[in-house]
Amino acid sequence: MADHTEWSFPAALQPRPEQVPFDLDSAIRSVVMVHAEIPEDAFTANALGTERVGSGVVIGADGLVLTIGYLITEASSIWLTTYEGRVVPGHALAFDQTTGFGLVLPLGHLATPVLERGSSRSLDVGQVVVVIGHGGLPHSLNAKVIARREFAGYWEYVLDEALFTAPPHPEWGGTALVGTDGRLLGVGSLLVQEAVSGETFDANMFVPIDLLEPALNDLTSLGRPGGPPRPWLGLYAAELQDRLVVSMLAQSGPAHRAGVRRGDFVLAVADRPVSGLADLFRKIWSVGPAGSEIPLTLGRGPQTLHVRVRSADRNDFLLKPRRH
Repeated sequence: MADHTEWSFPAALQPRPEQVPFDLDSAIRSVVMVHAEIPEDAFTANALGTERVGSGVVIGADGLVLTIGYLITEASSIWLTTYEGRVVPGHALAFDQTTGFGLVLPLGHLATPVLERGSSRSLDVGQVVVVIGHGGLPHSLNAKVIARREFAGYWEYVLDEALFTAPPHPEWGGTALVGTDGRLLGVGSLLVQEAVSGETFDANMFVPIDLLEPALNDLTSLGRPGGPPRPWLGLYAAELQDRLVVSMLAQSGPAHRAGVRRGDFVLAVADRPVSGLADLFRKIWSVGPAGSEIPLTLGRGPQTLHVRVRSADRNDFLLKPRRH
């Protein structure tokens, strides 16, 4: 067994082999450490760092690893470490901007079990699940599903329905959400605060595994989803007293180049009023594919401004993985 980091969950929070109706040891061994190094000049280096560590799940007989995409975006090198301590280099095969999933192809033999994929559609709020991070049983956690709802992230990201579990796993990125049938139901993305019945909890947000299947063939063959890419503005917004304020702009991104400023309020897209982050991004995406001109109505102090932003493909701003 590999010597992983020193921390561990209290024994009462860890799943026990005799308490779950599946092969817990096999599920644990299917989860690997993902360690990515990113160049300092990468587009995402400032926001996400140049060294990223998380988990991934072996989902294919060839050792294909499913993880959360931000761990491997613009990676110059990736190393995969198995539960037994075997270290294998990896290639960033794909990153799906729509779902947030990432795929890593090992450039060597991992010799790990494959975790079979299930479906989260029948996963009920209140249901017990197991969250598995790299590092074995001490890094595995009994949890419950506390919510299923829409999720919108300021980085121009929307899930129609995400899964939320508590208590939270502190190393959430790429963790495996495993159901009582021992199948993979989701991949860990974020640490969030979730309100339930008037109480606020720290929780993990998971991307449902059901979103992978429709895109998997394109991701493995093309390195990205098929079809035209969504328009990207590089406009990071936040909800403030029922209004949407521009909190940050991607330097030299489309919105920045068009003259949008921090502190502007986004009032409408193509003359259609917006309400909430998810509505803002969906209205932007509905105008057309990447490259489309996106008409925005902005509030700036007492002024109402009309700005046309020539959108872009976000992928064009990212460093591409080297071919092996």
